[in-house]
Amino acid sequence: MKKSTLLAEALSPEGEKFSLFERDGEYTIRVGGLDLMSTRQHASEEKLAQLACAHIAQSPQARVLIGGLGFGFTLKAALAALAPTATVVVAELMPAIVEWNRHPDYQLAAAALNDPRVAVVLGDVGELIKRHPGSFDAIILDVDNGPEALSAAVNASLYHRSGLLHTKAALRPGGCVGYWSAAPDKGFAKLLERVGYRVEVQSARAHGSSGSWHTLFMGWRL
Repeated sequence: MKKSTLLAEALSPEGEKFSLFERDGEYTIRVGGLDLMSTRQHASEEKLAQLACAHIAQSPQARVLIGGLGFGFTLKAALAALAPTATVVVAELMPAIVEWNRHPDYQLAAAALNDPRVAVVLGDVGELIKRHPGSFDAIILDVDNGPEALSAAVNASLYHRSGLLHTKAALRPGGCVGYWSAAPDKGFAKLLERVGYRVEVQSARAHGSSGSWHTLFMGWRL
């Protein structure tokens, strides 16, 4: 079996080392020796975007916020679901992740990032959410492993009551927020309900019909 090749490394704002590896055309980002994301597993991220954007698929002025670029699968799925005149804002905490996706030698998300509907904002998606009340029809948050943050402590605030309330305030009436999680979390679903969302929880396979199960928390602003 071919060995993984280390392509690049970068430090998070908190000093965690992110490493980009490639093997046989597949890419993986590791944090602290653990796989954070891989191009082998993306069906659940695509499903998250499809669910979050379904209610605005035909809306010419739809505005969507995606927290966390990853390898761009959530972004690509959102663009496929939305009208040609929609706007998609991508907030990414780590500049290196954007650079790796734009790299001409890597088969990642350069084309999606060059879509005229896309605007990239470098920084904390939680702070962006606070600054834009009533601005988005859908917010898609795939910034970490879910309510149990793995890669950056700053992400944890998104899943606390205050973070949920700020996110709800950033949605337009009837808007939807979607949270990706590596594992189920009944407490988080109940917290979404307590802050006033209509909640639906779905499970999705990493590979569509195989692989590990991930959890998608969907909340609609009433």
